[in-house]
Amino acid sequence: MTLRIGNASGFYGDRFDALREMLTGGELDVLTGDYLAELTMLILGRDRLKDPAAGYARTFLRQLEDCLGIAQERGVRIVTNAGGLNPAGLADAVRNLADRLGVAVRVAHVEGDDLTDLRPGSLAAHAYLGGFGIAACLREGADIVVTGRVTDAALVTGPAAAHFGWSETDYDRLAGAVAAGHVLECGAQATGGNYAFFRDGDVRRPGFPLAELHEDGSCVITKHPGTGGFVDVGTVTAQLLYETAGARYAGPDVTTRLDTVRLGQDGPDRVRIDGVRGEAPPPTLKVGLNKLGGFRNEVVFVLTGLDIEAKAALVREQLEPALGKAADVRWELARTDRPDASTEETASALLRLVVRDPDQETVGRALSGAAVELALASYPGFHVLAPPGKGSPYGVFEDVYVPRSGVDHVAVLHDGRRIPVPPAHDTAVLDDVPEPPLPEPLAPGPTRHAPLGLVAGARSGDKGGNANVGVWARTDDAWRWLVHELTTDRFQQLIPESRELNVTRHLLPGLRALNFVVEGILGAGVAAQHRFDPQAKALGEWLRSRHLDIPEALL
Repeated sequence: MTLRIGNASGFYGDRFDALREMLTGGELDVLTGDYLAELTMLILGRDRLKDPAAGYARTFLRQLEDCLGIAQERGVRIVTNAGGLNPAGLADAVRNLADRLGVAVRVAHVEGDDLTDLRPGSLAAHAYLGGFGIAACLREGADIVVTGRVTDAALVTGPAAAHFGWSETDYDRLAGAVAAGHVLECGAQATGGNYAFFRDGDVRRPGFPLAELHEDGSCVITKHPGTGGFVDVGTVTAQLLYETAGARYAGPDVTTRLDTVRLGQDGPDRVRIDGVRGEAPPPTLKVGLNKLGGFRNEVVFVLTGLDIEAKAALVREQLEPALGKAADVRWELARTDRPDASTEETASALLRLVVRDPDQETVGRALSGAAVELALASYPGFHVLAPPGKGSPYGVFEDVYVPRSGVDHVAVLHDGRRIPVPPAHDTAVLDDVPEPPLPEPLAPGPTRHAPLGLVAGARSGDKGGNANVGVWARTDDAWRWLVHELTTDRFQQLIPESRELNVTRHLLPGLRALNFVVEGILGAGVAAQHRFDPQAKALGEWLRSRHLDIPEALL
């Protein structure tokens, strides 16, 4: 008995027609949509400030208007976290849409994640719920289930538990579903999108992934026939490493042992995941806190031709008096210029100024006026990419943990009945897994100074203020070299901005992978825009571009 679960959204703003593509492109039992991220919750929180009836992903409603009839005709159930901060509001909106279209559907929703009232000063405070509220809705006949802040993988564990009749202690099966859900949650990232070795296939328009899930928790990751992109062990490995850390991947339903995952190519565009072991979940639930941090403004000065460093120093000295009251001032000089360049753009460097302060006036008119006044009185060739504005609010993210008993997880059915979802009876405090033994290093031989990316893939991402960089080898010999060469010290040498930060290396030999967690590199999270790449999406590609002495036998 196989449950076919597809995904049609990896974030709020993903490909609009993916819902239709997945419903019409092949067989499905369940179609999921992941719309939430840390930044999305902040955006929805600001929406709700303007309109208390808002707070959900409106895109989903527009997508559903085009596809609701198709889903009903094909018997595909839809599970989505597009409810955001207002799942009840979105459920009502879906019912109104269905009535207007004349399509009979049963719409349920999950609530209990919203703890904002208990966290004064927070714009949005939401616990990450598991999949058993979703399962309760589906078992009672829901065609569409809307949730708020559940874990991304819960969109798969919930339907799987309902379909196969799993209990909360079926840890290995649940862990297998978590692995499948984690691969599916980011959409086309599992089918060649954002993939280190993207030239291995045609990724101009990758299709969206689906999982053929089995009763024992194993699955095959694939995609609809004829869609773009590709699915191989590498694309699945990359997504398993995305935004994870060590061997224990904790969630509200189960702690998944990533060091037990086995991957195998099961045919073209088919990767089997099996062997996944699970353990009791932790006794607490993660809560994401989004707050308004203050106001932010920026201006980017273009420095062209000769004397780049001196031009940067001049404009900094000229602006210092206007910046004295600001709480946080950051300058970054990006030397994008080239000597004797053939175009003006390639002869230019960029000097970026970012100012933050609790007071909008401090980062607004004070900065804008001072910068604009330099137009005829600063370095030669003075111009900016865009004039500074009045300053815009920025957010900060923090995660805290609360006892499970303090969260009222409830499934609200289409007929109004409310089914409480009790907290897990068995829990286990997380401990680090002992580091596994290292394989024998490669025999000494000739080397070449070359980019790491010639022999290793990487994928990176954000978790609050931290970033993770997953690095994997594609062959056993490359793994034997990588695990001995890419130590924490070497990582910090290659990524200079991590040298003063805490960096932890985790080993996942079954995936031939290392996972590095860099604490604090993203400041207060993506909404604070602490660095050039605020979500660390390209941190892994930067690492792959750094040069090391690589054995010629691997090149």
